[in-house]
Amino acid sequence: MRYEVTVLTDAGRRRILVDAARAEQAADQARRQHKGVTVLAVHARRRLGLSRQRYRFPLILFGKELLALLASGLSLVEALQTLEEKEEHPEAKTVLGRVLRSLHEGEPFSAAVAEQGEYFPPLFVATIRASEKTSDLQQGLARYISYEEQVELARKKLIGAAIYPLLLLALGCLVALFLMVYVVPRFSLVYEGNTERLPMASRVLMASGTFIADHAPELSLVAAVSGGAVFGLLKMARVQAWLAKQLWRIPTLGKRLHIFQLARFYRTVGMLLSGGIALVTALGMADGLLGRDLRRKLHGAAGHIGEGQPISRSLESAGLTTPVAARMLRVGEKSGRMGEMMESIAAFYDDEIARALEWFARLFEPLLMLFIGLLIGGILVLLYIPIFDLAGSLN
Repeated sequence: MRYEVTVLTDAGRRRILVDAARAEQAADQARRQHKGVTVLAVHARRRLGLSRQRYRFPLILFGKELLALLASGLSLVEALQTLEEKEEHPEAKTVLGRVLRSLHEGEPFSAAVAEQGEYFPPLFVATIRASEKTSDLQQGLARYISYEEQVELARKKLIGAAIYPLLLLALGCLVALFLMVYVVPRFSLVYEGNTERLPMASRVLMASGTFIADHAPELSLVAAVSGGAVFGLLKMARVQAWLAKQLWRIPTLGKRLHIFQLARFYRTVGMLLSGGIALVTALGMADGLLGRDLRRKLHGAAGHIGEGQPISRSLESAGLTTPVAARMLRVGEKSGRMGEMMESIAAFYDDEIARALEWFARLFEPLLMLFIGLLIGGILVLLYIPIFDLAGSLN
């Protein structure tokens, strides 16, 4: 959800737009992005469903182009001016112009992009801020681009695994709807006057098809209103939390969801640690990737780490590891390469998720085809049973 945070700075009041799950997280993000500010108020910004969708700044493309220009020898200001000049989208051009104006006013690059929090996420800002400490902006950009590409690859795998089953289910439902709306009412005319001789299942099918055909406009309106209501409910945070809780209770699925959240969490923390950000700070920045229960456990683990306890033991006691991850964390503690080790853990989890998706596709798709075949075949059999009985009686 988008929040508008009103803060007090040395120059006066300012409003900052941030994305966060709760108002408290929005306030924390504003304090991290702008050191020394005082949060005065936090307000949620709600958009109507018919309002214009917010422009999505092409962050990965921007990062790649900026990295290429910096590698060619241009200064940061020159590179941003070049990107602004070649940009055709008016809103993206405006964003780059604001960043350049902040740089001309003497602000660092991290502060300039933080002021445009509507377009630059906190992870990007934190990566830039850490790279400024080491004077290696190119490496920070490369690290963030690699992180986003890995996240996008995992997202594409999930979407790709769901597309074919959803298309198959939609096609099967459309065929069944066509049979019920068009074919069944016409068959009912053939059997008109002799419905008492039909099997009970066939009579129920004929009556259902005739009712749907006679009241198609009303039923379409009810379906549209119901679909809109369901869509509105699914967008509510409480409903999403309840659904997520129910999904987590399914043994196999809940375990995979746990692994998926841990993969995103470890990848993000590993990227931040590699960029030079302190561990406790990195854990706090990545807590939004976890569910409510895991987030609460993470806060406890972060407190233990701040008290000097080992990272592996703290995360393991909080249920934020698996046996393999716990062992790899201990290796990272000994070698001092915790950031790389967390990224390796995320890659290990990604492979496990990929295997689970492949197993799911191989098992679920045949079951779905069997269900659709039984549904459509059952409708056709119930339509033709009386004809088969008539042919048998003639013989």
